[in-house]
Order: sequence, then C-alpha cells, then structure tokens
Amino acid sequence: MPRVDSQRREPPGLSSASKVPIPTLERLTTYLRCLIDLGASGVETVSSAEIEHHTGINAAQFRKDLSYFGEFGKPGVGYNVAELEGRIARILQIHRVQPILLVGAGNLGSALLGYPGLKEHKFHIVAAFDNDPHKIGKKTWDIDVFDLRRIGEVNEVLGARIAILAVPAGAAQAVTEQLVEAGVRAILNFAPIILRVPRHVAVRNVSFLQELAVLSYHLTSDPLAADK
Repeated sequence: MPRVDSQRREPPGLSSASKVPIPTLERLTTYLRCLIDLGASGVETVSSAEIEHHTGINAAQFRKDLSYFGEFGKPGVGYNVAELEGRIARILQIHRVQPILLVGAGNLGSALLGYPGLKEHKFHIVAAFDNDPHKIGKKTWDIDVFDLRRIGEVNEVLGARIAILAVPAGAAQAVTEQLVEAGVRAILNFAPIILRVPRHVAVRNVSFLQELAVLSYHLTSDPLAADK
C-alpha cells in the first residue's frame, strides 16, 4: 500500500497535550505487522534491538514511540510479543472489528473489496455504494452494493465511522458531505482532491502519482540510471 498523507484534523476530545505524531502512528502499524509475524513463528519475547533488525526502525525510536502510551516491556527481559501486539492493536482501535463503508465500486473499489489484508487487521467493509445502475443491487466479493443516495439510510443501521472514498475527483466532495452527515468520522481518500471536512473528521489521502513521482526522483541518484 502506498504512503498516505494526512490532513490534520483533531478527533473529538483529543487535547493538544495528548496528541501523538502521525509518523508514530504509522510506525505502530509496522510494529504490529512485525509482532504478528513473530508470534506466528512462535517467538514469545523480543527486544527493541530485534525490532530494529526486523523493521529497520531505530530501537531508540521504537522505545520513544511506545512511551507515548505508557510503560512497556521489562528491563533485561524485553517485550512479550503477544501482550505488545494486543496493546498496540488496542491503541489503534483494531483489537475489535472496525466496520467500513466503501464508496465507489469500480476497478479500485472492487480490488479493495477483495483485499484479504483488511480482514486480517479487523477492518471489515460492510457495504459498498455506487451510482452505476449495473452495480446497484448486486454483490461484489459478497458485499452488497447500494445506491449512493442511500448512504445515510444504510449507515443508520450499520453504524460505520470509517469510509474509503474511491470515486472520481468531481464527485468526491459531495460524497464526503453525505458520509459526514451519515456519521462517518474518518475517511481514506483515493480521489485526487483535497477534501473540505469539519474539524472532527480525519482524512488520509492516498496518492499513487505522488509516490511514483518520488520514486522517479530517486532514480536520479542511481548511477546506472543517471545517463539514461
């Protein structure tokens, strides 16, 4: 999955003293993936140096990231893998299933519906929405596709607070307003547009073009590619 850029939003009840840097939250997901893999391999305890070895993230940075959320591990012993995995999952609120709405059931949306990694991390797309009459009323990857105009009605039953936006730029803002009105408080935006949202709504923007442009730039430091 490409990097995502965030629009800075302040979730309800979050004071300035308790804010956690976005890069720290991004690294937590890396630690979680590492811990899941270690646990699956039968590893019971891990040190910060071993976390650095597996993730490439400096051990001191790992300890600093955890310090935002309290005390972890035991000196001379390290971290219990299962316990740390569970605590990070609770910090990220993915220790339980998070229902998600998907808006846009085209090529990208369909690919996201079929992506197994979502369920692995307890993200469950519970409904999809589109304005294409050929898709409405049918299922994609066993998920019902509803008329875009029914977002509020459907989510009144489902109660999802996260949405994935996979619609063209021209439709993104209007759909976002529907989502916010329906109770959505966090949006993963694949549309190439900066969304206008209330302060209590968090937005993360996914830009494939931005990431490809950065990779293209890095080719200039490649001596094998410099003269091409």
